[in-house]
Amino acid sequence: MSGDTAGNRILLVEDEPTIATGLKDDLEIDGFSVDVVEDGVSAEERILATQHDLVLLDVMLPRRDGFSVCRNARAAGVRTPIILLTAKGQDVDKIVGLELGADDYITKPFNYRELLARVRAVLRRTGVESSADAWQHGDVRVDFVRGEATKGGAPLALTATEFRMLKTFREHRGQVLTIDRLLELVWGPGVFLTDRVVYTHVNNLRQKIEPVPSRPRLIVSVRGLGYRFDG
Repeated sequence: MSGDTAGNRILLVEDEPTIATGLKDDLEIDGFSVDVVEDGVSAEERILATQHDLVLLDVMLPRRDGFSVCRNARAAGVRTPIILLTAKGQDVDKIVGLELGADDYITKPFNYRELLARVRAVLRRTGVESSADAWQHGDVRVDFVRGEATKGGAPLALTATEFRMLKTFREHRGQVLTIDRLLELVWGPGVFLTDRVVYTHVNNLRQKIEPVPSRPRLIVSVRGLGYRFDG
């Protein structure tokens, strides 16, 4: 396993259970985190609502085909790399997929090692392998190295504390962080602040990065425990 892809999060959209299970197992052995959905409508919802480093998108899907999902995602400003999985070998289908914004395609049946090579190549080409240094969701992009943030291409004003908080959430994605743990990670050990300080900064950050701040999907409150970052 190449260390440069360790921890990259992949959304696998595949309606054939055998293929989905096999791919998920193989990719996780190679160090990826894999989420699976089985239809086009659910795929589009996940692509728009959560942050993945790459999408493996089958073309022939129930409820909505992969071409439509790809087109709608790009129209919404999602830049997540997409590799199309298709049983069709005609050049016109490949061209259509690429013109809709897909980054690559692979024709079924395929060899897993070839798929893995393409996944790694797309991650390298799109710069996602260095995603620990940057985070993007929809039209919001944050560069932690340069200390810059934009929303819809315009500057987004994040405070130094909000940068640190978002970076902390990013580094602990999927984990529940208690108030005390956030205080330690964001403000440092030995700093004595009230819980209200954390609540205020979380709410301010939500206002700036959540698509719908009143219904947060990125920074999720876990009742009685703390917060979980699903972005």
